[in-house]
Amino acid sequence: MESPKTIVPGTVWYDTDGNPINAHGGGIMYHDGVYYWYGEYKGDSTYYRDDICVGWRAEAGGVSCYSSTDLENWKFEGVVLLSEPDDVHSDLHPSQIIERPKVIYNDKTKKFVMWMHIDDPNYEKAHTGIAVSDSPTGLFTYLGSFKPNGGDSRDQTIFKDDDGRAYHIYSSEWNKTLYIGLLNNDYTQHTGVYTRNFIDQYREAPAVFKHKGKYYIISSGCTGWDSNTAQCAVADSMLGEWKVIGNPCIGEDAEKTYYAQSTYVLPIGGKKGLIIAMFDRWNKTDLDDSRYVWLPLTFRDGKPVIEWKDEWVLAE
Repeated sequence: MESPKTIVPGTVWYDTDGNPINAHGGGIMYHDGVYYWYGEYKGDSTYYRDDICVGWRAEAGGVSCYSSTDLENWKFEGVVLLSEPDDVHSDLHPSQIIERPKVIYNDKTKKFVMWMHIDDPNYEKAHTGIAVSDSPTGLFTYLGSFKPNGGDSRDQTIFKDDDGRAYHIYSSEWNKTLYIGLLNNDYTQHTGVYTRNFIDQYREAPAVFKHKGKYYIISSGCTGWDSNTAQCAVADSMLGEWKVIGNPCIGEDAEKTYYAQSTYVLPIGGKKGLIIAMFDRWNKTDLDDSRYVWLPLTFRDGKPVIEWKDEWVLAE
């Protein structure tokens, strides 16, 4: 009998080759029995620039991919969206920003579609980038970037619903408002149908999931690399009215989200209906050494609850 898989949040996690996993601000796609973890592949040298708003930077190394069948042992599949160091004008040049990549599969086109935040070092470009591939392990072909619905787009995620419709969720209006936009049938553009949510509330790092017919968004405040209080909201539909229901984190350091920031929520299912809340614990002076904090998400009195655990078992 196979032993239960153990998750230890906040420690260095290694891939099957013994190297630290380099997949920050990422998300996980489940396809044909395999989990694929995509994230920011950060350069191993962090530096400070006093001429940009965030200050601490690491070279953008493209988007990495790791695969697993058990969510514990991760094989490095390589950098599946390559940076372009020879083209200083490219969105993918290492001097630029490539953040929060997420991938979904299009059942009609048979394409894997990646959405990401594309920016300049001062976060003034505020574009969304798109890439596609015939395989979950790439290589992905970059299609370019744009401002969705004519406005800026920074922290973002995408969500594919049970009916095959997909949505882009992104911080806009200089992070003051969170937009939710319906994507077209091939998931590579917006349809022009969108809603403005949490107006003037300054929310970023959105993570979206569905549970028993309800839709949930977990997000953070806007404090750069520093931690703050998470917020959860619920709605009856993605384009419907969202109701804020408070901080899902409880216990010690809950007001600091356990010194981490939301990036993705992964419903596993199984007998116990396991849901994993994924966070990044940013290390702003050594961004490559930022750690991963995964915790079980449960429901109490109909609301999502996340509680710190030094270690926990992946029991489906």
